[in-house]
Amino acid sequence: MRSRSANRLNSQISNFEGCARGDWSCCPIHCVVQGAWRFAIVSVAGFAVWALAGSWFRLHGGEIGLYAASTVVFCALAGLLMHPLVNGPRPVERFYGVFLPAFLVYAVVWCSFWFLLRFGTGEWLGSLAGSFALVAVIGWRFANLRSVPKVSVAFFTAHSLGYFAGGKVMQFLTSPVGADVFNGLAKAQLGTVAKLSWGLLYGLGFGAGLGYAFFVFQKPGLRGTGKEAIGSSG
Repeated sequence: MRSRSANRLNSQISNFEGCARGDWSCCPIHCVVQGAWRFAIVSVAGFAVWALAGSWFRLHGGEIGLYAASTVVFCALAGLLMHPLVNGPRPVERFYGVFLPAFLVYAVVWCSFWFLLRFGTGEWLGSLAGSFALVAVIGWRFANLRSVPKVSVAFFTAHSLGYFAGGKVMQFLTSPVGADVFNGLAKAQLGTVAKLSWGLLYGLGFGAGLGYAFFVFQKPGLRGTGKEAIGSSG
Protein backbone atom coordinates (compact mmCIF):
# COMPACT_ATOMS: atom_id res chain seq x y z
CA MET A 1 0.00 0.00 0.00
CA ARG A 2 2.82 2.38 0.91
CA SER A 3 4.62 1.72 -2.37
CA ARG A 4 1.43 2.40 -4.33
CA SER A 5 0.88 5.65 -2.47
CA ALA A 6 4.49 6.66 -3.05
CA ASN A 7 4.21 5.86 -6.76
CA ARG A 8 1.01 7.88 -7.02
CA LEU A 9 2.62 10.82 -5.23
CA ASN A 10 5.70 10.66 -7.45
CA SER A 11 3.46 10.59 -10.51
CA GLN A 12 1.56 13.66 -9.31
CA ILE A 13 4.81 15.51 -8.62
CA SER A 14 6.08 14.56 -12.08
CA ASN A 15 2.85 15.81 -13.66
CA PHE A 16 3.10 19.10 -11.77
CA GLU A 17 6.71 19.61 -12.81
CA GLY A 18 5.80 18.77 -16.39
CA CYS A 19 3.04 21.40 -16.38
CA ALA A 20 5.47 23.95 -14.96
CA ARG A 21 7.98 23.46 -17.80
CA GLY A 22 5.36 23.05 -20.53
CA ASP A 23 6.03 19.35 -21.18
CA TRP A 24 2.73 18.01 -22.56
CA SER A 25 3.71 14.39 -22.07
CA CYS A 26 3.85 14.94 -18.31
CA CYS A 27 0.83 17.20 -17.98
CA PRO A 28 -2.73 15.92 -18.44
CA ILE A 29 -4.13 19.45 -18.19
CA HIS A 30 -2.04 20.62 -21.13
CA CYS A 31 -2.97 17.56 -23.17
CA VAL A 32 -6.68 18.05 -22.52
CA VAL A 33 -6.63 21.80 -23.23
CA GLN A 34 -4.44 21.48 -26.31
CA GLY A 35 -6.53 18.60 -27.61
CA ALA A 36 -9.76 20.55 -27.04
CA TRP A 37 -8.92 23.75 -28.89
CA ARG A 38 -6.99 22.05 -31.66
CA PHE A 39 -9.70 19.52 -32.45
CA ALA A 40 -12.34 22.26 -32.17
CA ILE A 41 -10.77 23.85 -35.26
CA VAL A 42 -10.77 20.51 -37.05
CA SER A 43 -14.39 19.94 -36.08
CA VAL A 44 -15.61 23.35 -37.25
CA ALA A 45 -14.03 22.58 -40.63
CA GLY A 46 -15.66 19.15 -40.66
CA PHE A 47 -19.08 20.56 -39.78
CA ALA A 48 -18.60 23.29 -42.39
CA VAL A 49 -19.16 20.61 -45.04
CA TRP A 50 -22.69 20.22 -43.63
CA ALA A 51 -23.21 23.91 -42.93
CA LEU A 52 -22.06 25.17 -46.32
CA ALA A 53 -22.64 22.26 -48.68
CA GLY A 54 -25.47 20.32 -47.05
CA SER A 55 -28.00 21.33 -49.70
CA TRP A 56 -25.60 20.25 -52.46
CA PHE A 57 -25.13 16.84 -50.89
CA ARG A 58 -28.88 16.32 -50.69
CA LEU A 59 -28.79 16.12 -54.50
CA HIS A 60 -25.32 14.55 -54.86
CA GLY A 61 -24.57 11.58 -52.62
CA GLY A 62 -27.20 12.13 -49.97
CA GLU A 63 -26.57 11.79 -46.25
CA ILE A 64 -24.00 9.03 -46.69
CA GLY A 65 -22.01 11.20 -49.09
CA LEU A 66 -22.18 14.11 -46.65
CA TYR A 67 -20.86 12.00 -43.77
CA ALA A 68 -18.13 10.56 -45.98
CA ALA A 69 -16.96 14.01 -47.07
CA SER A 70 -17.00 15.28 -43.52
CA THR A 71 -14.97 12.26 -42.38
CA VAL A 72 -12.35 13.00 -45.04
CA VAL A 73 -12.01 16.57 -43.72
CA PHE A 74 -11.69 15.35 -40.12
CA CYS A 75 -9.03 12.80 -41.05
CA ALA A 76 -7.06 15.15 -43.29
CA LEU A 77 -6.87 18.06 -40.85
CA ALA A 78 -6.52 16.17 -37.58
CA GLY A 79 -2.88 15.25 -38.04
CA LEU A 80 -1.89 18.77 -39.05
CA LEU A 81 -3.28 20.24 -35.84
CA MET A 82 -3.21 17.38 -33.34
CA HIS A 83 0.23 15.85 -33.94
CA PRO A 84 1.88 17.75 -31.04
CA LEU A 85 0.07 15.30 -28.75
CA VAL A 86 2.46 12.57 -29.92
CA ASN A 87 5.78 12.25 -28.12
CA GLY A 88 9.00 11.59 -29.98
CA PRO A 89 10.08 11.80 -33.63
CA ARG A 90 7.83 11.82 -36.71
CA PRO A 91 4.79 13.06 -34.77
CA VAL A 92 2.58 13.70 -37.82
CA GLU A 93 3.17 10.27 -39.30
CA ARG A 94 2.75 8.55 -35.95
CA PHE A 95 -0.39 10.52 -35.08
CA TYR A 96 -2.03 9.45 -38.31
CA GLY A 97 -0.96 5.88 -37.59
CA VAL A 98 -3.03 5.99 -34.42
CA PHE A 99 -5.85 8.36 -35.32
CA LEU A 100 -6.86 7.23 -38.79
CA PRO A 101 -7.84 3.64 -37.94
CA ALA A 102 -9.38 4.75 -34.63
CA PHE A 103 -11.48 7.54 -36.15
CA LEU A 104 -12.61 5.46 -39.11
CA VAL A 105 -13.82 2.70 -36.77
CA TYR A 106 -15.52 5.33 -34.60
CA ALA A 107 -17.22 6.88 -37.65
CA VAL A 108 -18.53 3.52 -38.88
CA VAL A 109 -19.86 2.57 -35.44
CA TRP A 110 -21.45 5.96 -34.77
CA CYS A 111 -23.04 6.20 -38.21
CA SER A 112 -24.40 2.65 -37.92
CA PHE A 113 -26.33 3.52 -34.79
CA TRP A 114 -27.40 6.87 -36.24
CA PHE A 115 -28.78 5.44 -39.47
CA LEU A 116 -30.54 2.61 -37.61
CA LEU A 117 -32.01 4.46 -34.62
CA ARG A 118 -31.64 8.19 -35.36
CA PHE A 119 -32.18 10.87 -32.70
CA GLY A 120 -32.05 10.04 -29.01
CA THR A 121 -31.29 6.34 -28.70
CA GLY A 122 -29.14 6.24 -31.82
CA GLU A 123 -27.10 9.24 -30.68
CA TRP A 124 -26.50 7.92 -27.16
CA LEU A 125 -25.66 4.39 -28.25
CA GLY A 126 -23.49 5.77 -31.05
CA SER A 127 -21.64 7.95 -28.58
CA LEU A 128 -21.14 5.06 -26.16
CA ALA A 129 -20.12 2.39 -28.67
CA GLY A 130 -18.17 4.81 -30.85
CA SER A 131 -16.20 6.13 -27.87
CA PHE A 132 -15.25 2.68 -26.66
CA ALA A 133 -14.34 1.55 -30.19
CA LEU A 134 -12.13 4.59 -30.81
CA VAL A 135 -10.33 4.28 -27.48
CA ALA A 136 -9.83 0.54 -27.93
CA VAL A 137 -8.12 1.10 -31.28
CA ILE A 138 -5.93 3.85 -29.81
CA GLY A 139 -4.99 1.54 -26.94
CA TRP A 140 -4.18 -1.23 -29.39
CA ARG A 141 -1.99 1.08 -31.47
CA PHE A 142 -0.10 2.12 -28.33
CA ALA A 143 0.09 -1.49 -27.08
CA ASN A 144 -1.68 -0.47 -23.88
CA LEU A 145 -5.06 -2.18 -23.60
CA ARG A 146 -5.01 -2.07 -19.80
CA SER A 147 -5.93 1.61 -19.77
CA VAL A 148 -8.81 1.27 -22.25
CA PRO A 149 -11.67 1.01 -19.68
CA LYS A 150 -10.86 4.18 -17.72
CA VAL A 151 -9.95 6.18 -20.83
CA SER A 152 -13.16 5.04 -22.55
CA VAL A 153 -15.29 6.36 -19.67
CA ALA A 154 -13.47 9.70 -19.73
CA PHE A 155 -13.69 9.99 -23.52
CA PHE A 156 -17.38 9.02 -23.59
CA THR A 157 -18.14 11.67 -20.96
CA ALA A 158 -16.27 14.45 -22.76
CA HIS A 159 -17.56 13.38 -26.18
CA SER A 160 -21.18 13.27 -25.01
CA LEU A 161 -20.96 16.63 -23.23
CA GLY A 162 -19.65 18.31 -26.35
CA TYR A 163 -21.99 16.57 -28.77
CA PHE A 164 -25.23 17.02 -26.85
CA ALA A 165 -24.41 20.55 -25.67
CA GLY A 166 -23.78 21.45 -29.29
CA GLY A 167 -27.12 19.94 -30.25
CA LYS A 168 -28.90 22.02 -27.62
CA VAL A 169 -27.20 25.19 -28.84
CA MET A 170 -28.25 24.44 -32.40
CA GLN A 171 -31.84 23.82 -31.28
CA PHE A 172 -31.86 27.17 -29.50
CA LEU A 173 -30.36 29.10 -32.40
CA THR A 174 -32.81 27.64 -34.90
CA SER A 175 -35.84 28.14 -32.63
CA PRO A 176 -38.14 31.19 -32.74
CA VAL A 177 -36.47 32.48 -29.58
CA GLY A 178 -33.05 32.23 -31.17
CA ALA A 179 -34.33 33.98 -34.28
CA ASP A 180 -35.60 36.85 -32.12
CA VAL A 181 -32.30 37.14 -30.23
CA PHE A 182 -30.27 37.16 -33.45
CA ASN A 183 -32.78 39.01 -35.60
CA GLY A 184 -29.97 40.65 -37.55
CA LEU A 185 -29.21 37.36 -39.27
CA ALA A 186 -31.21 35.80 -42.06
CA LYS A 187 -32.62 32.33 -41.44
CA ALA A 188 -30.02 30.70 -43.68
CA GLN A 189 -27.19 32.58 -41.96
CA LEU A 190 -28.44 31.62 -38.53
CA GLY A 191 -28.68 28.00 -39.63
CA THR A 192 -25.05 28.09 -40.73
CA VAL A 193 -23.96 29.63 -37.42
CA ALA A 194 -25.97 27.00 -35.52
CA LYS A 195 -24.30 24.11 -37.34
CA LEU A 196 -20.82 25.56 -36.88
CA SER A 197 -21.56 26.15 -33.19
CA TRP A 198 -22.46 22.49 -32.84
CA GLY A 199 -19.19 21.62 -34.54
CA LEU A 200 -17.25 23.87 -32.15
CA LEU A 201 -18.70 22.29 -29.00
CA TYR A 202 -18.46 18.77 -30.39
CA GLY A 203 -14.82 19.40 -31.22
CA LEU A 204 -14.04 20.76 -27.77
CA GLY A 205 -15.45 17.65 -26.11
CA PHE A 206 -13.95 15.18 -28.57
CA GLY A 207 -10.58 16.91 -28.49
CA ALA A 208 -10.47 17.05 -24.70
CA GLY A 209 -11.13 13.32 -24.55
CA LEU A 210 -8.56 12.66 -27.26
CA GLY A 211 -5.94 14.74 -25.47
CA TYR A 212 -6.52 12.77 -22.28
CA ALA A 213 -6.31 9.49 -24.18
CA PHE A 214 -2.97 10.36 -25.74
CA PHE A 215 -1.64 11.45 -22.35
CA VAL A 216 -2.62 8.21 -20.64
CA PHE A 217 -1.57 5.82 -23.39
CA GLN A 218 1.86 7.44 -23.75
CA LYS A 219 2.54 7.79 -20.02
CA PRO A 220 5.77 5.97 -19.09
CA GLY A 221 5.19 2.74 -17.19
CA LEU A 222 1.60 2.31 -18.39
CA ARG A 223 2.23 0.81 -21.81
CA GLY A 224 1.91 -2.87 -22.44
CA THR A 225 4.94 -5.10 -22.49
CA GLY A 226 4.78 -5.48 -26.26
CA LYS A 227 6.47 -3.14 -28.71
CA GLU A 228 4.52 0.05 -29.31
CA ALA A 229 2.59 -0.50 -32.53
CA ILE A 230 3.22 2.94 -34.03
CA GLY A 231 6.91 2.96 -33.23
CA SER A 232 8.84 5.65 -31.38
CA SER A 233 12.29 5.51 -32.90
CA GLY A 234 13.50 7.66 -35.75
